[in-house]
Amino acid sequence: MTRLSSYFLPTLKEAPADAEALSHKLLVRAGMIRQVGSGLWTYLPAGWRAHRKAEQIIREELDAIGGQEMLMPVLQPAELWKTSGRYAIEELFKLKDRREAELVLAMTSEEVVTTHVARDVRSYRDLPLILYHIQTKERDEPRPRAGLLRTREFIMKDSYSFDRDEEGLQHSYDLHIKAYDNIFDRAGLRWYRVESDVGMMGGSAAHEYMAPCPAGENEVALTDAGYAANVEIASATPQAVDGLPSALDAPEPVETPGATTIEAVSNMLGVPAGALIKAFPVMLDGRGPVLVLTRGDHRLNELKLQNALGAAVRPAEEGEVRDVFSAVPGFIGPVGAHVEVVADEALRGLRGLVAGGNEPDLHLRGVEPGRDFEPSWADVRTVEAGDTDDSGATIRIEPAIEVGNIFKLNTRYTVPLGGTYLDEGGVEHPIYMGCYGIGPARIMAAAVEQYADEAGISWPRSLSPYDAELVGLGKEGEPAREVAERLYDDLRQAGFDVLYDDRDASPGEKFADAELVGCPLRLTVGKKGVEAGEVEAQIRRGREKRSLPLDGAAEAAAELWQELA
Repeated sequence: MTRLSSYFLPTLKEAPADAEALSHKLLVRAGMIRQVGSGLWTYLPAGWRAHRKAEQIIREELDAIGGQEMLMPVLQPAELWKTSGRYAIEELFKLKDRREAELVLAMTSEEVVTTHVARDVRSYRDLPLILYHIQTKERDEPRPRAGLLRTREFIMKDSYSFDRDEEGLQHSYDLHIKAYDNIFDRAGLRWYRVESDVGMMGGSAAHEYMAPCPAGENEVALTDAGYAANVEIASATPQAVDGLPSALDAPEPVETPGATTIEAVSNMLGVPAGALIKAFPVMLDGRGPVLVLTRGDHRLNELKLQNALGAAVRPAEEGEVRDVFSAVPGFIGPVGAHVEVVADEALRGLRGLVAGGNEPDLHLRGVEPGRDFEPSWADVRTVEAGDTDDSGATIRIEPAIEVGNIFKLNTRYTVPLGGTYLDEGGVEHPIYMGCYGIGPARIMAAAVEQYADEAGISWPRSLSPYDAELVGLGKEGEPAREVAERLYDDLRQAGFDVLYDDRDASPGEKFADAELVGCPLRLTVGKKGVEAGEVEAQIRRGREKRSLPLDGAAEAAAELWQELA
């Protein structure tokens, strides 16, 4: 029975003081979630219903492509993670039991599922397979934030595909794309599928599903021509430098006292920031010092740099700049550099540039890459709004929430964990693998972010904890109360999930709570409506009001509900 007089839905008038994201504020205010500790949340009854709605959509679409649901443990032997090479991940919770056996609290389950497949799959006849589970995950997140968007404990759907070869993996990958597209459409989200980095998962290719909204912690590069990529890996043709100085026959020194920033040098010499060479002295694990260059108006993309150089990167310390790079901090440049130089592709072909002179208060103008220094070239900058894709379409940048991801893992896990099969001729081959994740809580949060208004949440019909909220304004013994009770029974018999506000509270309080909770349809039974033979219906999104005939109100409400998004 879902009567608010006895239902645990503790709504609040004010949001938590530390809440920044809209979904954080509203899910707490609407009585959906409560915080236990940093990055740790309890789902209260209505919030858990919304989460389960998201889970069910996911489950149905995974089943439709042949997925088989299972359940793997959160607590896992550390040895599996050591074998895969992932035990050193900083965010992985590590612990020991009373016998000093090393264990982990799993962030994902590639190691466990691959172990099962390695033990029990023997022949090509056993493939392909799609296995999935919806399970709790743990992550030692350094900066939990934004309510459900970045937590230390969360629930994920993880599915894993196992195939004979790359062609089979591509087929499984395409099946998941189809399923994911359907999931996010059914969830009512606005979304993009974008190219992404494989990150700690490894493998050869990855895509992310992004739901655009101001609270998103990711940035997506998009064009009207269809280009879509996470800014972490996006590439584009840069905008031309307006006002680039004329080329010189050779670099010329120019005094720049105290000018240690791009802005200061640009103002002092009267040249645009894009005419400067920005130098980043870095140290690579196992490789040593490298001087990385970008245009002065561009930002270095550390992930692209790390991928391009194939090693972990850290900024050089001040002493290393002096002793290893033989330069002065703030005035470092590539001309005469004694270390490896890597230049961003946006510098290729430019002339008349300004670079640090490696001496105090000195820069060089007229610098030309390829003539005055010979770098290796790589795409290591962050794309900017106004750049263009290969078709010439202009890039725009939008913040977004990552709600799902898919990876081609190839043999990243099956080789170290012994996942092989025998082909028709009895020859052994490694199994090819893909992994695919979705966060139901992120779907919830994205829906709140995208559709909420000043009054509260406005759930998509598919995710709402209840189909409709019935607000009864009559007191015990009054006709309006009796009509509301009958309508509640009729709606339930019609298959509606109804939240019935039968509390002894003011109409204003009831309406405010109903709009805050955000069910797609609100039905109100009051004295005036009963006398007129009507039930007031309010469509939550847009708050449009309609009148339904009291006679047959449940059927009329069901028809109206079917029209809603």
